Amino acid sequence: MGDFATVLGRPGVEEVCELRGPVGFMAYHGGDLELMTDVIARRAADAADASLYAVLQPAGMRAHFPSTTVVPGESAALAEFLDHVDIVVTIHGFGRRGMFGSLLLGGQNRGFAEHVGVTLRRHLPAYDVVTELDSIPKQLRGLHDLNPVNVPRHGGVQIELPPRVRGTSPLWWDWEGPELTPHTESLIDGLAAAAIAYRRGSDPG
Repeated sequence: MGDFATVLGRPGVEEVCELRGPVGFMAYHGGDLELMTDVIARRAADAADASLYAVLQPAGMRAHFPSTTVVPGESAALAEFLDHVDIVVTIHGFGRRGMFGSLLLGGQNRGFAEHVGVTLRRHLPAYDVVTELDSIPKQLRGLHDLNPVNVPRHGGVQIELPPRVRGTSPLWWDWEGPELTPHTESLIDGLAAAAIAYRRGSDPG
């Protein structure tokens, strides 16, 4: 446990900022902390020509820090990213008994959460895509004003992903690749489609 600034200063931690389109993807608990979140964010951003901000912790390092400490004043790259994008999709990982098939869509921009949810339901019909805030555990709703998902001009959506859809659960013990698991590929396709549709002002489907 720690804070954002402390983790950024530790050896081996990599901060990534790529400025492209007005939709952004974030994964600041990436690397060995919340496995595959940075890979998913990068792949979706690349496919949608969207911007990317990520923090990658090296193998063996799993220093968790609260989202409320991820503030622009602690990182010039983060400040530049949040000033550049209009709206953001933040990728997190979680695991809770009884919710291994659930994707939780929090954040203050509820219209955007519904927009992304429509696309994810079409790409991942076997999963429960939850957009009703009352059905999301309070700690995972991403509603605090200091949470970076709510800082861009139009805020954004915080997506909590269980291990199964990230390809990190025992369900995939015999998956040999070389590509990502089918569920993870479908997730990335859905995220990219939602970002592209938002940018074009069209229906997310």
